[in-house]
Amino acid sequence: MNIKEHFKLQIDLLEEERKEDLDQYQKLMSDTSVEERKKKGVCWYPVKLENISYDSGDRIVIKISRDSTISQSHSFSTGKSIALFSEAGNNIEAKDNSKAVINYVKSNEIAFTLNADEEPDWLHDGKLGIQLLFDESTYKEMNRALNICMTSEDKDLIKMKEIILGDKTPTLSKIFPYQLPQLNESQNDALMHVLASEQIGVIHGPPGTGKTTTIVECVHQELKKKKQILVCAPSNAAVDLLAEKIAEKGINVVRIGHPARVDDKIINQTLDVKIKNHQRYKELKAVKQQETLHRDAAKKFKRNFGSDQKRERKQLYQEANQLRKEIRSLSEYISKDVIDNAQVIACTLVGATTPMLRGRRFEVAYIDEAGQALEAACWIPVLKADKLIFAGDHQQLPPTIKSLKAAKKGLEYTLFERIIDKKEVDKMLKIQYRMHEDIMRFSSQYFYDNQLIANEDNKHWKMFDDDLPLEFIDTAGTGYEEKLDPESLSTYNIDEANLLIKHLQNYLIKLQSVPANIGIITPYSAQVKVLRKALYQSDIKEKFKEVININTVDSFQGQEREIIYISMVRSNADGEIGFLANARRMNVAMTRAQKKLVMIGDSATITRNKYFSEMFDFVNEIGAYRSAFEFLYD
Repeated sequence: MNIKEHFKLQIDLLEEERKEDLDQYQKLMSDTSVEERKKKGVCWYPVKLENISYDSGDRIVIKISRDSTISQSHSFSTGKSIALFSEAGNNIEAKDNSKAVINYVKSNEIAFTLNADEEPDWLHDGKLGIQLLFDESTYKEMNRALNICMTSEDKDLIKMKEIILGDKTPTLSKIFPYQLPQLNESQNDALMHVLASEQIGVIHGPPGTGKTTTIVECVHQELKKKKQILVCAPSNAAVDLLAEKIAEKGINVVRIGHPARVDDKIINQTLDVKIKNHQRYKELKAVKQQETLHRDAAKKFKRNFGSDQKRERKQLYQEANQLRKEIRSLSEYISKDVIDNAQVIACTLVGATTPMLRGRRFEVAYIDEAGQALEAACWIPVLKADKLIFAGDHQQLPPTIKSLKAAKKGLEYTLFERIIDKKEVDKMLKIQYRMHEDIMRFSSQYFYDNQLIANEDNKHWKMFDDDLPLEFIDTAGTGYEEKLDPESLSTYNIDEANLLIKHLQNYLIKLQSVPANIGIITPYSAQVKVLRKALYQSDIKEKFKEVININTVDSFQGQEREIIYISMVRSNADGEIGFLANARRMNVAMTRAQKKLVMIGDSATITRNKYFSEMFDFVNEIGAYRSAFEFLYD
């Protein structure tokens, strides 16, 4: 298809995804009582108002709690949009709500930042609740970017589209040799090609190969010739990590985004804090105080007053309105001054649509975790930059897509993959610094043409001298059959969970000290609950329980643990493994481990799949195979 047809298809697929996302949200929220929404985990009601404070950017932060005896699971998490509402039973997101973004969630307590300058009038009246909101704005911005790309006659954009989607070949300027001592050979090679790329370049970073380190050094070197660089990623966590590491280089970074979605480590790099530290902020604050005094004074006049008081009230409102114009003008000046002086602007892909960056052009934009980004989101920074550098790994987690139909029609195929497949501009990082070579080897064989090399420092990492860094515990023949949770339609396996906890308990006894961290990963949310319960009821000492995190694969993306256990769950006579068959997801799970990886699954079920069949051969080849029967009578 031609380029215009390509964008038309992307617009249609994005709309299909939006409709599916909205449909799923409405099924949770519409025509349901507060009690029903509470059961679905999308509403807390009633909640207690615990505290009202202000963040470093003078935004209102509210902390609420629910009854500590409630153990109901929920869908609230950091960064999600919510509505704070009053009055029981109000299921209409109408006048009695105030929109906010969640800062953090701790057991039965949530803190969130209001998207308003003032507290709602009803905040102290009781009968408060919170519920999830559907975020339409992300889809609007992605759709807008696609439409601009489809219709624009801008010569530079047409050229970039032809390079990315068409037959035009990207060009390189002269490659200058770089041998920076802090980078290895493949990282230096990537650096040289990134700096020489004139339109697009790709840093392909398999697990543990120092992708972030390489990006930061590329940005550092680029800034020797360029005044300002845009750095983006699809997730706030990825943006925060880059902003943190770039700032450590002494580079002036401004992190743009809602403060509630920003990690505390980089709060000083946020636009809000930099505005507060600006030399003219005191002046702005003084004008704000004057405006508040005038408005408050005007409000004090009662309904029945004479003409003199009426004139005085009118005069106060006029002065307050004039001061508000001055506040707006001064705020815009300070924001622009902070952004103008930044060397790096860091934000999410969709966050780059902020009015503060409107009309601003960058010599180069970096898109990290591009293998996890929808194509539509990637076109947003493309519209703002003369040169694009994509970084990521298309063999790890793909974008999160709600519509299976849209995914199959091509929505899951990212711009990152498209460029790697067709343009030959990618440079792969080859030395990994995360894991023992036995943990790395199958991933290297299956996904990376056997090109990964374990760095000497971690090549032989073990928890103790006689330990096996990799074990596969086979439950075939044990009768540990999977079950389906009727509510969530997620699969679980109680016997497998109990075996995992038993193995972990016996393994921990062999250790000389408490590990820094332990991860237990499973692809299924129902199994997460089963494993957490099994751990809670186990005799594992509290000091070990404190360092154990149990969650799904997606939540471990970008992280690492000294010890990783994987529960594969699936065990049935038909060899059905559902989305466990997603090899990229398993690649992420296996490569989180540094010194010890234990996988538990039913070989009779999973090895009908090509990936697991090859993995099973590898496990046998290195002597890592163990039968569950070895542990049944320990």
